[in-house]
Amino acid sequence: MSRRSWTQLAGQVQALVENPSDYRFNVNDQFKLWPTNRDRNAFAAVMSAPAPVDYEAYGQSRLGEAHRFFAESVREWLGDDDGAEKRGRMLVATIMDRLEIASIRLAEDEDAQAIFETLNARGTPLSAADLIKNFVFQNFPGTDEEAERAYYSYWADFETPWWEQLITSGRIKNSRSSLFLWQWLVARTLDYFPIREVFTQFKHYVNTSAKDVDALLHEIRAAADKYRAIIDRSENPNGVLSRTELFSYRVGLLDSEIARPLLIWLDEPEQAGISSADRDQILAVLESWFVRRALVKASSKGSNRFVIDLLRRLSATSKDQLVEATRDYLASNHTDTGYWPDDSELKSVLNDAPAYTKYRRDRLRMVFEALEDSRRGYPDGRQLTMGPIVRGKGTIEHLMPQKWRKHWAAELTEDEEINRDKAIQQLGNLTLVTQKLNSKFSNGPWKTKHEQFLTYDDVLITKDALNLVSDSWDESTIERRTTQLVEQIVEVWPVPTGHVGLQQPAASHTTSNVDIAQLVDSGWIEVGTELVPRSSKYKGHSAFVAQDGRLFIDETPYQSPSAAAGSLQRSMTNGWWWWVIETSQKTLAELRTEYIASIGEEELEEEGEKPD
Repeated sequence: MSRRSWTQLAGQVQALVENPSDYRFNVNDQFKLWPTNRDRNAFAAVMSAPAPVDYEAYGQSRLGEAHRFFAESVREWLGDDDGAEKRGRMLVATIMDRLEIASIRLAEDEDAQAIFETLNARGTPLSAADLIKNFVFQNFPGTDEEAERAYYSYWADFETPWWEQLITSGRIKNSRSSLFLWQWLVARTLDYFPIREVFTQFKHYVNTSAKDVDALLHEIRAAADKYRAIIDRSENPNGVLSRTELFSYRVGLLDSEIARPLLIWLDEPEQAGISSADRDQILAVLESWFVRRALVKASSKGSNRFVIDLLRRLSATSKDQLVEATRDYLASNHTDTGYWPDDSELKSVLNDAPAYTKYRRDRLRMVFEALEDSRRGYPDGRQLTMGPIVRGKGTIEHLMPQKWRKHWAAELTEDEEINRDKAIQQLGNLTLVTQKLNSKFSNGPWKTKHEQFLTYDDVLITKDALNLVSDSWDESTIERRTTQLVEQIVEVWPVPTGHVGLQQPAASHTTSNVDIAQLVDSGWIEVGTELVPRSSKYKGHSAFVAQDGRLFIDETPYQSPSAAAGSLQRSMTNGWWWWVIETSQKTLAELRTEYIASIGEEELEEEGEKPD
């Protein structure tokens, strides 16, 4: 308004923004509002800039963008016509009379943090990291200048993009800094509590255990630097990783944030006496536990508490017995919450699994990467000169193409077609490809594909597949290679000799109790969905899904997909593979597998996991 020579109006507003000169004891006292450390320089610069403000000269900042937005909005609303000054007076009157600002003066014995928390409860929720920061520096024992230096030394990094990135945990997102502080506090206290309670638990920890706030800042910063270093290095796709970094990469792809407190605990000063070899073995044992449970789709509900119980056990164990204690603790649990799947269950699940549709692609790729690294001697064997495989970049390729009817046409019976459709999604028909294959080779005949892989591909597990057969690739070869890969998985992620996992199979691992009605109720199939036969022999026929899960062919209802398919084929058949959803071209079996995979990952919000 001063630019328009409305000095009287500008002076009225300025009194709301700046303190009178008599109240200024240093340069920071100019403004009535003083933002957090990260925004102060930008705030002071833009608020002190002469009009018109050259925003580009002050760089990118949230405060600069906010100032620019309001300045341009006010300028546009005022306009340049004869009524501009009148509108200016209306705006100032609105700000002076209608904008309510609370000013709170505290006595020496009043707790500013408690008042802040009470007021903020009705406003925009702050992150746990914001609340903890305010609490820590409210209780910092030094002078304001010392607190300022401590902020920049130990806390400012938490307010950078890497730490502010939102990480999904359960069904909610938290900033990485808030997630870390929760995991760090869990590792320090060895108590489980949901992340929504981390601020309350942190205050309790400071008031009862870690009363030296200055020393606490040192501990948090040291743990945070190690935490970030592990994650950053584990995300490097090239080169050799330490056992800790490899564990972080592999288990991270399982979205198991519950492993982080254990990594933090291992890096705490109290565990300095653990040898590097023992640390590696502990992580190898735990990686086997995590991966095997993910592969058999064991429920992760309650896993947070299970890991905390493990940490308590380890904290009470002598340093030279930690590996054995970890192995014994995992092997001794025979409940669905924490059991370690044994070889027989793992083989049973993997040998029959349509792996390509059952597992998330990044998780499946991680498994193949681990198998390839094992063949190359990483991380624990005789390492080859070729180095470990590039992580996170390869693709999963079908050896027999998914569209085999088009590219690998064969005269098969109805049952043989069903068997082939199942076989092409199994582990044995999949491999890891590190570079994009030309489509003519990808879908070409086996002889061409065989030569292509031999000539241009350096993946050892693929060459193992090629060595199984040279003239043809069919269901029997896929079965042999599936057995081969499953045996390698068992070796890469071993369990103790003679180990028995869950003594009674978990119901959640079976498909027999999932019917069409359940898929309809869960929203995976819409009422009225059209199903068509997979075989062109029955082209022209279709079935429609009813609300109660029955299938209707014309006006005739059928209680199951197999009954509906049998009515057309005139013989018994597996209707889950016989029927295809007309819009997506997925079989009902494939859709059911995806549904089961999704509920296999389902858990409570506070358990710290992410569903598929």
